[in-house]
Amino acid sequence: MYCSILPEDYEFEEEELVLLWMAGGLIQPQKGDKQMEDLGSEYFQDLLSRSFFQQSSTKKFRYEMPWRFSFNHSSKVKQQFVMHDLIKDLAQRVAGDICFRIEDGIWVGNGRRLSKKARHSSYLGGQYDIDNKFEPFFELKCLRTFLPLPRHSYCYLTRNVPLQLLPELKSLRVLSLQGYYIAELPDSIGDLKHLRYLDLSRTEIRCLPESTTSLCNLQTMILERCSYLKKLPSNLGNLVNLRHLNILHANKLEGMPPQIGKLTHLQTLSNLIVGKGSCFALRELGSLLHLRGTLIISQLENAIEPTYARDAKLIGKPNLTVLCLEWSNKLDESLDRTSEFEVLNMLQPHRALKELTIRCYGGMEFPTWLRGHSFSHMVLLRIENCKMCTSLPLVGQLPSLKHLFIEGMVSVKNVGHEFYGVSCSQPFESLETLKFTNMEEWENWIPNEEFRNLRELSITNCPKLLGKLPNHFPLLKKVLVQDCPRLVVSISNFPKRCSLQIGGSEGVMRENKVVFNSLNSKSFSTISEFKSPIEGLILKGLAHVEYLNIENCEELTHLWSNDVGLLQSLPRLRYLKIGNYQKLYHLVDEAKEQPKQGMPSTHNGMEFLPKEIMYNNTCIERIEISGCDSLKHFAIGQLPPTLKRLCIQNCKSMIILLDEDDANSCSTSTSLLEFLEIDHCPSLKFLTSSVELLASLKHLDVKDCGKLVSIAKSEELPATLQHLTIRNCGQLESIAKSFHHNSSLEKINIMYYGGLLPSNLRELGIDCNMALPNCIHNLTSLQKLRISRVSSSFPEEDFPANLTSLSISDCNITLRHCFTGGCTDLPLFKNFTL
Repeated sequence: MYCSILPEDYEFEEEELVLLWMAGGLIQPQKGDKQMEDLGSEYFQDLLSRSFFQQSSTKKFRYEMPWRFSFNHSSKVKQQFVMHDLIKDLAQRVAGDICFRIEDGIWVGNGRRLSKKARHSSYLGGQYDIDNKFEPFFELKCLRTFLPLPRHSYCYLTRNVPLQLLPELKSLRVLSLQGYYIAELPDSIGDLKHLRYLDLSRTEIRCLPESTTSLCNLQTMILERCSYLKKLPSNLGNLVNLRHLNILHANKLEGMPPQIGKLTHLQTLSNLIVGKGSCFALRELGSLLHLRGTLIISQLENAIEPTYARDAKLIGKPNLTVLCLEWSNKLDESLDRTSEFEVLNMLQPHRALKELTIRCYGGMEFPTWLRGHSFSHMVLLRIENCKMCTSLPLVGQLPSLKHLFIEGMVSVKNVGHEFYGVSCSQPFESLETLKFTNMEEWENWIPNEEFRNLRELSITNCPKLLGKLPNHFPLLKKVLVQDCPRLVVSISNFPKRCSLQIGGSEGVMRENKVVFNSLNSKSFSTISEFKSPIEGLILKGLAHVEYLNIENCEELTHLWSNDVGLLQSLPRLRYLKIGNYQKLYHLVDEAKEQPKQGMPSTHNGMEFLPKEIMYNNTCIERIEISGCDSLKHFAIGQLPPTLKRLCIQNCKSMIILLDEDDANSCSTSTSLLEFLEIDHCPSLKFLTSSVELLASLKHLDVKDCGKLVSIAKSEELPATLQHLTIRNCGQLESIAKSFHHNSSLEKINIMYYGGLLPSNLRELGIDCNMALPNCIHNLTSLQKLRISRVSSSFPEEDFPANLTSLSISDCNITLRHCFTGGCTDLPLFKNFTL
């Protein structure tokens, strides 16, 4: 019945619904040790087994519900559930007039009209929820559930809801205002004596009124992502029935209030913040005997007294399954951090712990409790940014460890037996995921001979790491090696169907070869087979490559040798990217005779790509070129016949994009190019030597080309053009002599231009010392106008009748005419920005 307030296809989590059931009084405390949360979970699983609920397989519709934290939390992705449509209809019938919801202003319930007996409600939140939406609620004096389900990232709520409506709903058990732009709550919130569930997540609350601490029946308080919240009420300890407190990502909180140890019924505490001068909170943690699930203890640098850490009694909390111990990452390096070892040593958790994270610890070594068989249930371990430690902890003998993440250990130079264990015959026997990240000083890896259960291996940004990877990974499914220029990877050692990402190249092992779908020049120095090619291993695997990225390559001639011939083996190439290649003079040049034996040039490096890749390839659709200072033109004769998108940036020698000669040119009308962007090419004078610009062009963006004098000799734009941007092209006197043929042109952003504009224009941006066109009122289709750095006055005529959005910035203009004369519709703008 209660679930009838949830809209169709609404996705929810088990914990979310159980806490609402508890607040609604549907789950009562039991005799014995069984907690209400466990009982609710049993109810949920029973309903799931009877198909009242079902796992969500497709995300057809998702309201943004930020859940949050869990009393059974783990690193796994939480399952989402939905109600079966038939069950929802049944629940709605059973609920009668007790439950209702409002969707898009329409009341949804079983009765003909809203009953004053209604107890539970939900509504779909809009971006602007104003007074008339809440008028029916003033009559519902017995309402127990007020649950908005926002459909937008942030919503605005009329002040009358917290100030006038809520004080009238004194029977409320569930109150949610999550996602609303509200900065404060009235003191009258303390009059809701029956309230058990309060959700203020993702609001702009600065502080909670002290009257909140009089909510003696409150069980759940959610303050997640309250990014402006600085402190909790000083008498929070009065909430003696509080069971769940979520302050995740409330990053401005300065600490915990005193007497938090009085919250003896607390089941979940997302964070314990050890504020400056308030390390007593760490000691009071010892009184919270029922904590379970996940606990984050942050700002541990303020725990100056190690005995307080001992008094936290983490070792006596067997229901904690996930623990994160954090020090701040931006501390004065001159601080004495020697006490941090004792603090960490005293924070030893119970051996039932399943997941542990140690972050930004400042000691030089790890305590002895983090080694050997101490944690037989631990499945995940993260060690991050412990910059003073010179060695990794001995964790190779943790029998259940499946996922290990090592990051930012910048003082570690060697990884070997101190990590695996000297006397351990088979370390990491259960390990499935191993990731090393940002190990800037790591030089030597003495690898274990075999990781027999490893499925995923990742090594990124380890610039000094030498040698080779271990040789035997019988179950490996995924490998990532990035920014490790001195590490040599022999891909022939990986098993079948293993997915590879090495230096930006991606592929999959098939039989005795790698089938690549993308190539990056960074991988050429990492993959050993590119240095000494194995026949059949590399070349036969390039037939599926769709993406090729060549960057910072000065001596790349071996790619076109007869022995390798990589480019000739890329029949499915769709996306080519070239960056910072100083030897590239021409990308395609039909006028020159191609060098013999497949070599593109007798010079060191590449002057142009051979025509085989550009014209014989029937798939290439996108090319990006940047930082090629010697490039003078993109092509002579014609563009690649299938090219649709071309971007050229920071090529200081480029004079002309397409130079068409009479002997070899192909009409621009046959080009398929739709998107052209040219940026920071200071020598560019012409886009094409042809009379007409490319006939298929839809998007043209030219910026910071100071010598550009002409877009097209015909002074006409393609009829297909939809978006046009021209900025900082000081010598360009005219874009087009007319726009009569440009019925598709919808958006223009221009700088330094004073010509006519097309009447069908929908969006216009004007920038930098330009006068507003006197005929602007004739742009009858214009909907969005952006004006920046304009010093002239507004025209005397009215603004266009269909204008809905106006933005004015950095302008020395008079606005009096806008408000007193012609612009009579200004208050009706949906978006008006000054």
